[in-house]
Amino acid sequence: MEKRVYIIGHRNPDTDSVVSAAAYARLKQAQGRTNYFAARAGNLNPQAEYIFDRFKVPVPVYLPELIPKTAYYLSDPPVTINEDISLWAALERMQQESLRVVAIVDREGMYKSMLYYRAFANYIISHINPNKKSYFSVSINHLVSTLRAQPITVCNTEEVKKSPIVVAASYNDYFKQHLEEESPTDALVIMGDRWDLQKFCIERKVRALILTNSHTPDRELTELAEENGVSVITSPFDTSSTAMLIIYSTPVGVMGDNTVPLIHLNDPVRKIRDPLSKAPSRCLPVGDAEGRVAGLIFEGDLIKEPNIEVIMVDHNEPNQAIEGIENYRIQEVIDHHRLGNLSTKYPITFINKVVGATCTIIANLYREAHVPMDKEIASILLCGILSDTLSLHSATTTDTDRNTAEYLSSVTGLDILQLGGELQTEANRVNARPADELVAMDMKEYTEQGEGFSVSQIETDNPEALITRREEILGELEKICLFRKYLFAALLVTDVIALDSLLFVFGKGSFITEINFPQKDIAIPSRNAGIYVMKDVVSRKKQLIPLLSELVEKAVG
Repeated sequence: MEKRVYIIGHRNPDTDSVVSAAAYARLKQAQGRTNYFAARAGNLNPQAEYIFDRFKVPVPVYLPELIPKTAYYLSDPPVTINEDISLWAALERMQQESLRVVAIVDREGMYKSMLYYRAFANYIISHINPNKKSYFSVSINHLVSTLRAQPITVCNTEEVKKSPIVVAASYNDYFKQHLEEESPTDALVIMGDRWDLQKFCIERKVRALILTNSHTPDRELTELAEENGVSVITSPFDTSSTAMLIIYSTPVGVMGDNTVPLIHLNDPVRKIRDPLSKAPSRCLPVGDAEGRVAGLIFEGDLIKEPNIEVIMVDHNEPNQAIEGIENYRIQEVIDHHRLGNLSTKYPITFINKVVGATCTIIANLYREAHVPMDKEIASILLCGILSDTLSLHSATTTDTDRNTAEYLSSVTGLDILQLGGELQTEANRVNARPADELVAMDMKEYTEQGEGFSVSQIETDNPEALITRREEILGELEKICLFRKYLFAALLVTDVIALDSLLFVFGKGSFITEINFPQKDIAIPSRNAGIYVMKDVVSRKKQLIPLLSELVEKAVG
């Protein structure tokens, strides 16, 4: 399968993260890289939903994780053969295309069985036994095709049924006795130019009379064969070659190994390793959701590079990235946050700038590459900048953000103040969300001094409304803290009007006792929790995280 490159932001993505992925994927595609796709590692927040819907931009595909799956290791297009073709035709194709194993499918492409040389050998050994009568499943059409025979008169050409092969090699009386013992109406009789035996076989209504060395019957026998429903064909080969090729006329579906299980595209690699190691030819067929064959996977494929690569936007720390990212090659990182502990096996493009939004970087990459932006892309990029900089009022806002926003405003005809207000109206709907969604929204995880913690952030023009829900919000933070064994879990609620914030925190006592921020004068449901007033703090990365890092060092040290 073609390599796919996913451009994806952090878990629980904010607006800047999702918009950056969508816009950067569009830039790559405009540069002819059609295998680059925008993705997201979480649900959209209300503001992002509004943006993508308003400007009619496709939402990045949702990837809950990137745990290695079977589909990520398929390389070649699927090679299949229809169960109705002859074994001879199947083996010819395998030889022509240098295939050692192939999937057998029905007419709808649904998996039936596997053909490989050992399966073929087992079939031949089990059916060609001199100590017992052998019957071969075959149709008249298969015979004609495999023998390259000339049909003289044929009947029931599509019917596949088991037939014995009888060779007229003995004296007349002995042959006639032998034919009677073989159920004449099912028999495939091979003979040369023996008129009397040809007539006898036709009168006994054999299934097919196969004349070797291109012999043909006379008109009288042809008419008799038509009357009696006997197929007569002439083979260009001698008797021994004709008899051998009849064996290869069997439909390939009859001899496929149907004990080989079908695995699926979304099966985790860890699930298929054991059945793959036990499979004949160390190969398994891979099916799509409907059961159609999408490819074959060999044991050796699992040691190759997967056909997935990643570009990280709006983050660079592995613990904020989509689960499973460590299994794939990272092509690029485009970010505006502090540097984490990311390491790669290969050199990569790493763009990290001190600006207020990743969308600012993406917009300027368009300009540097001299690629014009579609109006809808320029619109969502402007929204991304305004969202991540609180309409250019955040402490993280730079002149680059302002200049880029003005440029995008000119391109789109959107007024910055009006658009910022509309975006904030959509963001304010966050207050009505359940507490678990509030805490999960734009949640980022960090590690300091060997201790893990998480900090989520939401924006609203009415933070006081969330104070009345403090028990359920702090309860959700407690669940995260205990389940993940964090030092603490926090939610920063930013007031977009006053440009202040409230910090909801639940954590271990050693950390809570170190917090020296002004505390909200209200009843708190737990001694391990608190709600703090963060005057003039609106930026998580630039203002809050440095303060929390100092507190972590004190609590741990």
